[in-house]
Amino acid sequence: MDTLSAPSLDVPADDCCAAKEVELAALSRRTVQRRVLVAVLLINLAMFVFELTAGVLARSSALIADSVDMFGDASVYGLSLYALDRGLRWRAGAAVVKGGIILAFAVWLAVDIALKVSTATEPSAPAMGVVGAIALAANLVCFGLLWSFREEDINMSSTWECSRNDVLANGGVLVAAAGVWLTSSGWPDLAVAGVIVALFLRSAIRVLRSAVPQLTSSAHSPA
Repeated sequence: MDTLSAPSLDVPADDCCAAKEVELAALSRRTVQRRVLVAVLLINLAMFVFELTAGVLARSSALIADSVDMFGDASVYGLSLYALDRGLRWRAGAAVVKGGIILAFAVWLAVDIALKVSTATEPSAPAMGVVGAIALAANLVCFGLLWSFREEDINMSSTWECSRNDVLANGGVLVAAAGVWLTSSGWPDLAVAGVIVALFLRSAIRVLRSAVPQLTSSAHSPA
């Protein structure tokens, strides 16, 4: 009597291993992202406390304003960390909030400039220069940490956008400090602040244009 042999099952072992490798690589990438976000979050929180204290002691509204910007950035990085392991809808939603934060800072700075135009009060150039240089160094570290993630999903790319804005804004503060010192006037400070407002508006529009359609298209997707 012939023995019936069980049909052989062809298991695509190579495909299975390849899929597992991709999954592990993605998990490793997310772990690196999380560590980077925690690092830049802590840097911005520390700089917020430092700049706020320096601004109050130096009676510099520019430094106090920049410290608030640091706090806003910390909030942005916190949102990015929260959305990291979530679906497209959460990542797009976090990016929309980040775009709103950037837009809010732009409007706040525009109002502050408008209030100061009539007086052009001279800020403290030495304080702006020293603390601005320290803030620039801190933001360059954050910028470097986030560089490799700048073209990934909307969550990480919008986070890098915030970091880039900070570096440019800090460079502008140093230029303004030099201008204030050379002219003994507050006008260089206001001029650079106007450029920063334009930069923030551009970034807010760019982030929102990318994130809002993704949020809308993923409205019926699982979170």
